[in-house]
Amino acid sequence: MDQKGGRLMLTETQSPVQDPTMAGQQPLLLGRGLTKRYGKVVALDNCDFDLYPGEILAVIGDNGAGKSTLIKAVSGAVIPDEGDVFLDGQKVSFRSPTEARQAGIETVYQTLAMSPALSIADNMFMGRELRRPGVMGEWLRMLDRPRMEKFAREKLTELGLMTIQNINQSVETLSGGQRQGVAVARAAAFGSKVIILDEPTAALGVKESRRVLELILDVKSRGIPIILISHNMPHVFEVADRIHVHRLGRRLCVIRPQNHTMSDAVAYMTGARVPDTEFETA
Repeated sequence: MDQKGGRLMLTETQSPVQDPTMAGQQPLLLGRGLTKRYGKVVALDNCDFDLYPGEILAVIGDNGAGKSTLIKAVSGAVIPDEGDVFLDGQKVSFRSPTEARQAGIETVYQTLAMSPALSIADNMFMGRELRRPGVMGEWLRMLDRPRMEKFAREKLTELGLMTIQNINQSVETLSGGQRQGVAVARAAAFGSKVIILDEPTAALGVKESRRVLELILDVKSRGIPIILISHNMPHVFEVADRIHVHRLGRRLCVIRPQNHTMSDAVAYMTGARVPDTEFETA
């Protein structure tokens, strides 16, 4: 792996770095040698990570495997002690989630990070509110609510969230599936390069989970790659293009759903089975 002017260059002599099933493509988001320690606890242990354009990459692993720390390391919520992160071939050093968002990486956490008392439009623009043009916005700091409401409605309509009739209703009046839909719509609206979803169906019923999976596929159809963290194996195998198996703080292997079973994935996660190579293709 060479670096020229801060840009990542992968060479054929370093084929173990890349998934051979993705030959001819360069990763959009890439981590190399990521290490994070909390005292004597090693949360990430020289971990590698690859996300390719237009794919849904599922990240699975047992509790305490380091999945959350990995995702936080590539999204700016955690600063790695060692290792590098590359976005679009350029080395990046996010010092906060805000910097990652400015670079086009949006994260939907399991807690959704929404304010229940605020409206849908207010939640979608939280931290990036639009101001009115001219003196009213520049000096009096007045919000351009009509523009924010119009934008929020358009994004919800694009993703088929037609059950939400009033864009000004508070988020606390929505169902769990609708709240998750608003969070995904917010990420899709502002995540120009990568969207990270942390357990998006964990607290939802069957019907609401189905709608969220449809939203994920809708977002993928728009060309935005998605990182999906989930313990739900049926959901993972339904929507993922590749599955990153995380164990003991590092990437154990990457498998494809069409070539492996859910039992294989669980066996890798728990250590009951050891993969032949880092990238399993059969």
